[in-house]
Amino acid sequence: MKYLITGCAGFIGFHLAKKLLKQNNYIVGIDNLNQYYDVKIKKKRLNLLKKHKNFKFIYGDLKKKSVLSKIKKNINYIYHFAGQAGVRYSIEKPSEYIKDNIIAYLNLLEYFKDSKKIKTIFYASSSSVYGNTLKSNSNISLNKPISVYAVSKLSMELLSHVYLHLYNLKCVGLRFFTVYGPWGRPDMAYFKFCKLIAKNKKIEIYNNGNHIRSFTYIDDIINNILILKRKVNKINFKKNSVFNLGNSKTESLNRLVKIIETNLSKKSKKIFRKKQMGDVLNTKSNNLLEKKLFKFKYETNLSTGIKKFTDWFLNDYEKKN
Repeated sequence: MKYLITGCAGFIGFHLAKKLLKQNNYIVGIDNLNQYYDVKIKKKRLNLLKKHKNFKFIYGDLKKKSVLSKIKKNINYIYHFAGQAGVRYSIEKPSEYIKDNIIAYLNLLEYFKDSKKIKTIFYASSSSVYGNTLKSNSNISLNKPISVYAVSKLSMELLSHVYLHLYNLKCVGLRFFTVYGPWGRPDMAYFKFCKLIAKNKKIEIYNNGNHIRSFTYIDDIINNILILKRKVNKINFKKNSVFNLGNSKTESLNRLVKIIETNLSKKSKKIFRKKQMGDVLNTKSNNLLEKKLFKFKYETNLSTGIKKFTDWFLNDYEKKN
């Protein structure tokens, strides 16, 4: 099988590529190495992937149609993880999300719409699509996003529905819930907290740390993505092709900070801030459908997962930066 992974130098794309390469699959990876967060960590992820002979890298931006011509159409599966992340940044730069998330995905769909080789396209959506609703059932209709980032992800889901209807292109949406772990995104709270606490610097806590999240460890995400691929025949695409990938066990931001403090053997210095615009107060992954259809499992609790992250941070990341 031949796989295309867009955003291969990103957090989730890197971990998925690494897993598939170890299984001796052939991977074509594409990434534009944008500077939303430190490019150094992206290049280090990419260098690890390039050690595999069955990995081919294409540097390019999917917003430019000419880049797609570099990709042969003999691809069997696509994992589309390229795009602009970050809820708060979408308030500052909304047009970037329209271009990087919607236009880039549209270009990808257009390029592969007539392919006879493509079996399934899996693409990254987000728990942000649920807004502040307490319902996170992947079967429900959504129309109340509270950030441009969420709008861009909902638009991708709608585009997928259109291309199924017009071209029978099978696309599966993956609504990720606060994914964390080694080689993670430095812009995310757990990573920023770890860096600042380790250096005895102050951390900013929004909403008094009362945000609730379905923190989901990266290994559980990758394992469930691969389960979904194996059981894709269970999907009724005309009824629903978007699924939750998130731990149903929720934790508060305050609990996260305490775990990091324990692992670093340091107390944090906190500055409390009011809730930021666009922030969702609570996320909780509803996994009833996903467990029934695919037998998804989430085996890593927050304490174990953050311990693995801080070990990597102290022994690998910190010593080499």
